[in-house]
Amino acid sequence: MQPSQRLRPLSRRMIALITAILVFVVLLLIGPRLVGVYTDWLWFGEVGYRSVWGTVLVTRLILFAVVTLLIGAVIFAALAAAYRSRPLFAAAAATRDPIEQYRTVVMRRTRLFGIGLPLLLALPFGLSAQANWDTVQLFLRGGSFGTVDAEFGHDIGFYVFDLPLYRLILTWLFVAVFLAFLISLGTHYLFGAIRLSQKPKSSGIEVTRSARIQLAVLAGTFIALKAVAYWLDRYALLWGSRKEPTFTGAGYTDINAVLPAKLILFSIAVICAIAFFAATVVRDLRIPAMAAALLVLSSILVGGIFPALIEQFSVRPNAADRESPYIERNIAATRQAYGLGPDKVEYQAYPGIGTQSPRNLPADVTTIANARLLDPNVLSPTFTQQQQLKNFYGFTETLDVDRYTIDGEVGDYIVSARELSPNSLSGNQTQWVNRHTVYTHGNGFVAAPANRVNAAVRDEVGESASSDSGYPIYTVSDIASQDTDRQLIPVDQPRIYFGEVISQASPDYAIVGAREGEAPREYDTDTTTYTYTGAGGAPVGNLFNRLAFAAKYAERNILFSGAIGPDSKIIFNRDPRTRVELVAPWLTTDADPYPAVVDGRIVWIVDAYTTLEHYPYSQPGTLTEPVVTTPGVPPQREEVSYVRNSVKATVDAYDGTITLYQIDQDDPVLAAWMKIFPGTVQPPESISEDLRAHFRYPQDIFRIQRERLAKYHVDDPREFFTNNAFWSVPSNPTADTNGQQPPYYILVGDQETAEPSFRLTSAMVGFNREFLSAYISARSDPEGYGEIEILQLPTDTQTQGPQQTQNSMISDTRVASERTLLERSNRIHYGNLLTLPIADGGILYVEPLFTERLTSSAAGSTFPQLSRVLVSYRDPGTGGVLVGYAPTLAEALDQVFGIGTGVAATAPGGDAATSPPPEPETLPEPGELVPAQPTEPVPEELTAAVLELNDALANLREAQSTGGFTSYGAALDRLQQAIDGYLDAGGSFR
Repeated sequence: MQPSQRLRPLSRRMIALITAILVFVVLLLIGPRLVGVYTDWLWFGEVGYRSVWGTVLVTRLILFAVVTLLIGAVIFAALAAAYRSRPLFAAAAATRDPIEQYRTVVMRRTRLFGIGLPLLLALPFGLSAQANWDTVQLFLRGGSFGTVDAEFGHDIGFYVFDLPLYRLILTWLFVAVFLAFLISLGTHYLFGAIRLSQKPKSSGIEVTRSARIQLAVLAGTFIALKAVAYWLDRYALLWGSRKEPTFTGAGYTDINAVLPAKLILFSIAVICAIAFFAATVVRDLRIPAMAAALLVLSSILVGGIFPALIEQFSVRPNAADRESPYIERNIAATRQAYGLGPDKVEYQAYPGIGTQSPRNLPADVTTIANARLLDPNVLSPTFTQQQQLKNFYGFTETLDVDRYTIDGEVGDYIVSARELSPNSLSGNQTQWVNRHTVYTHGNGFVAAPANRVNAAVRDEVGESASSDSGYPIYTVSDIASQDTDRQLIPVDQPRIYFGEVISQASPDYAIVGAREGEAPREYDTDTTTYTYTGAGGAPVGNLFNRLAFAAKYAERNILFSGAIGPDSKIIFNRDPRTRVELVAPWLTTDADPYPAVVDGRIVWIVDAYTTLEHYPYSQPGTLTEPVVTTPGVPPQREEVSYVRNSVKATVDAYDGTITLYQIDQDDPVLAAWMKIFPGTVQPPESISEDLRAHFRYPQDIFRIQRERLAKYHVDDPREFFTNNAFWSVPSNPTADTNGQQPPYYILVGDQETAEPSFRLTSAMVGFNREFLSAYISARSDPEGYGEIEILQLPTDTQTQGPQQTQNSMISDTRVASERTLLERSNRIHYGNLLTLPIADGGILYVEPLFTERLTSSAAGSTFPQLSRVLVSYRDPGTGGVLVGYAPTLAEALDQVFGIGTGVAATAPGGDAATSPPPEPETLPEPGELVPAQPTEPVPEELTAAVLELNDALANLREAQSTGGFTSYGAALDRLQQAIDGYLDAGGSFR
């Protein structure tokens, strides 16, 4: 190498410049992360979960350091061994060595390359490894499930807590050895231990003894690790997908072909590794080469072709017989993994055809009286228009359903919090000081009984712009109603700083707290302002914190605004789900948190789940809706094989306090997490009665459970294999898209006590059929919470499913004719189609119909109103479908079950309508029993029966208006006796 061709050393100025650039780049990359770490530390301290933050951070740092040092040490050892064994005198070459200049650079900076290169290569893998902090913690704290798998006999805890870490360590070792092999190969080539042969009569590559030994050892180690991988691969067969979609887990081929193949390949890999180690002594490299070829060939023949032949010629011709034992394993494991065992699920035969009148069954009286006529998916615009108060308030797009006890009666309510809607601010309201320091919170809790409206809509062509009928009867608990007797649902603190609507803005922070002696700044009402006094919020009064948050949000106003004083706080992370996920990163939250008034405070109730990706033989499914990450890219579907709703979380809407409650004491996954983060989850005994009364069975877990029950209600593996007895979730007949019908929360009468029972329900139809096959309901009551009841309809009868019912109702002559008139000036919204088991074996469908007047933007906004109610019922006598269509549920029931049933089946507080009833010639008043007109003199006995009948009806109406099931039940009994007496006297009804 000529002197002019050598690399010149860098000048001091150039070194300083490069150093400055590197420091700038590092600060640019790391600075925001350091700011994020500090603000997170403040936030976790504010909410009282800094121990969670610390545990996760320390675990990540240790894992990063251990893996980085492990991989770096292996690479360093390989590099050092290759460098020390380099040839001292390189053979003379006829031409200039092209790599000599690189060798010179390395020789001058041996420490930099010897230490810096291994660390540089190891850093990315250390950063990747720290994301697996949860795997390490579960390994350290995991326990036993008390259940073993059917193939290997290991406790399920081995697959959940131990095996993931074993696979992770194996991956790290693979990476370390592979990188060490490459580095050794490159170092030996750089220093001449591996070089092209220079001898005239020789061709090929010359390798020194030391290079051959080192590379053989590394190759043998890599293959030995592959042998370990083959051994561990056996366990992954238990959640393999070879037999999907029929079932999940190891089937006949896996157990009788793939599993033996893994053992054979394990043995061959061990022999192959020994052959490579032997190459350190024997110079002949053909032995390890042949061993490697044998391993590759065996993996193709034994690992691929042999199982394929077994599958093709042994399993497929006799699939039902071969797979039955493994399907049986899949059924048992799936039921266990999703909490669908016999201790949670009760099956009942249900005829599908009613045998009694609903007015004669107390449970049906409760069910029909509480039939939900208001649809939370339709009425958000109505709530917004009628209860928004200000443009900067808003409600969620989908309202929620909960139950409340008012005046001693439990009722179904549509509920929502009146939140701040930052995206609705306009004009000067959007200025930074107003956006973040003035408009900071929402105002109040709004509820409406779900089974009634203010008045019935009775015009023939639907709602007009000036009509006040068909709207919810609101119960409002806000600032204006405080300290008054107008709050039927008392709320001590109606201000809402945390919620779903608030968090839709980005960024969602608010700065609260006024300077001492300064007037309050936050908007409260038109005549008052307010200063936040809650415990929530991170301090932002000192200069350092202002700098940190100014950097976090890239907002200079945080640094210079005079609205921020020494006692100011910044409130951020305002979404209830986000807050729960941050303090409990091991939980998956339900997509539908809901507000509730608990002990006088508005709180958000968030359902949270423990999940597992792999559970032996369990069928995987999607727990939450797919996450759309990039437009045009298919959404990500997070699949789980095990789920438990083990935790209920609450987030205080005023101060953001987060509390986690344990509700499942038999979940080993939650037990492990509670060991990792002691004191984070509160025991069940700490749940107040008021809070427990508002727990709902969550929708996400119910959806995945009904998907599993559609197949896994079948006990016989042969029947399971044929799919003949499967169910499916019906399509949503009231939606424009082809999605599944959502589950519905309803308040029904308990079949034993007739007391109201709050449940989450879903109809199920036959596989690739539209007839009703089953009805699933999950209890939300404190007593019996989580119990699932399944009504199974006989397979030899055809009861209409939701889609068929929708078709029959909208094609009814009366419905079709009026719908044509309505559509001329209205947009029609079909509400939730409820499926209600009644009449000791029958199925009643109830569907509200909402109208929204079509108008130009200049004419003002319109919003949905309840205009009609449709009901459908199968006539026990003829088997035909009876359709009721009327302004009220009572009148629709009269059309289906006969005059008088509407009142008899609607308990106090039902769908009362204050509008005048139609003329008798058109339709009798709801509930009125109209005797047939006599053509001959009426006997005195019949006249007395008519008088008694009228008195009984008057008594029933009085009981309905005063409330109380006791008096109402007595009135029903008297009415039934009067009807029987009237019929015995020879009377009849028209």
